[in-house]
Amino acid sequence: MSRLGALLGRETALAWGRGGGPLVSVGFYAGVATLLPLAIGPEPERLAAIAPGAAWVALALASLLSLDRLFERDYEDGALDHLALSPVPLELTCAAKCAGQWLATGAPLALAAPVAAIGLGAPLALTPLVFACALVGGLAFAFTGGIGAALSLGARRGGLLTAVIVLPLFVPPVIFGGGALAAFAGGLPWNAGFALLCAYAAAAAALGPLAMAAACRNALS
Repeated sequence: MSRLGALLGRETALAWGRGGGPLVSVGFYAGVATLLPLAIGPEPERLAAIAPGAAWVALALASLLSLDRLFERDYEDGALDHLALSPVPLELTCAAKCAGQWLATGAPLALAAPVAAIGLGAPLALTPLVFACALVGGLAFAFTGGIGAALSLGARRGGLLTAVIVLPLFVPPVIFGGGALAAFAGGLPWNAGFALLCAYAAAAAALGPLAMAAACRNALS
């Protein structure tokens, strides 16, 4: 457990300092939330109607920014070879990388999500659910994004390839999270959408490291 804790601390520190850490993702998120009213008009009613969904889509896009370096840096400097040969199973190493990515990027984005939603006109009562969906959705984005990052190891234009692989995997959490927020805003039952979002995040956290480890071994062979 001490080795796994040290690995999680290493990955969190690397994710925090990789490419500006959470500042780039949060800045991109804030930029999207700022530009959206300029694109569709400043009418409060129109903004309030699309605020939950727009904030959720912006969260998914912001989560893409730091995925391309999740494995690439360790692959380039040879650290990934040492991690693959360490006593810690490679699957747990991949899980620690994604958990560090979530702590360093997903959690700050989840904190920014309610602020962006309120800025776009969402009702104040919606903010707890926005935060919860963003936190759970960020976990799903980190682990599904890790699959794309591992599959694009060693490829040219790896960041573009990662986005192409990952975007279809981002569709279910966007649908579930956006549906839960829209149902809550409309006074309808929202529990089913949130439960499906949690189930998707749990499945990604359980199965994603297996796919990442297999892709890393293939890149190292």
